[in-house]
Amino acid sequence: MEDQVLMLSKNTVKFIKSLHQKKYRLESGMFFVEGEKSVLEVLNSDFKTESLFATATFLDQYDSQLQTQGITAEEVSQKQLESLGQYQSNNSALALVKMKENNPFEVKGEHLILALDDVRDPGNLGTIIRIADWYGIRKLVFSPQTADFYNPKVIQSSMGSFTRVTFYYAELSQIFSQWNLPIYGAFLGGESIHELTEVQPGVLVMGNESKGISPEIEKLVDRKLTIPSFGEAESLNVAIATAVLCDNFKRLMNS
Repeated sequence: MEDQVLMLSKNTVKFIKSLHQKKYRLESGMFFVEGEKSVLEVLNSDFKTESLFATATFLDQYDSQLQTQGITAEEVSQKQLESLGQYQSNNSALALVKMKENNPFEVKGEHLILALDDVRDPGNLGTIIRIADWYGIRKLVFSPQTADFYNPKVIQSSMGSFTRVTFYYAELSQIFSQWNLPIYGAFLGGESIHELTEVQPGVLVMGNESKGISPEIEKLVDRKLTIPSFGEAESLNVAIATAVLCDNFKRLMNS
């Protein structure tokens, strides 16, 4: 009987499933968000939710909020939700959301901007977005080769933080030439972040998972930084390295 709550049309199911692929996200200008926490985050953000599919439990719990926001939801079963998205278990909701336009942001008074140079793994990108949110970094710029912000794995691993950052994709070399800011870059052979006594507001560049920062962008870096190693591992995951560097930046800026 559960599956008889509402049978979504074949076209609706086909459309939602197509959004797993970047090609169709770009064509439609839409992406999907799933799971209670992330759906609530996006409903309370400046993203525009076009459709909401939710279980009876979710609708009962958040009925007043949905009414206040003027959001009409379609009741579906948990099994249907799980067949549409990527979560193995989703007993709450899935939202269809409109993508934002790829517009440059104004650089004004930021302590730190994150720039990602060809970070390909969606899980890494989502985690970096979450790290940026944790450290209060609101602005990020991505090279065109960086993973798609709206990839379901990015949205999932950001744990709702995707709603609290501003971003756009651009050629980093062109953007850096427009910004009158110091450019810091993460390198294995750079200056130890532990030895810095002060830093200026600027841009922190993180590079590709295997190749690091590209030679083109390396030429634009004013100060090369590294995280000192005390063991035998060859390198750190880019998301972990981002967290360590952001922590040190924030410590130095607030000291």
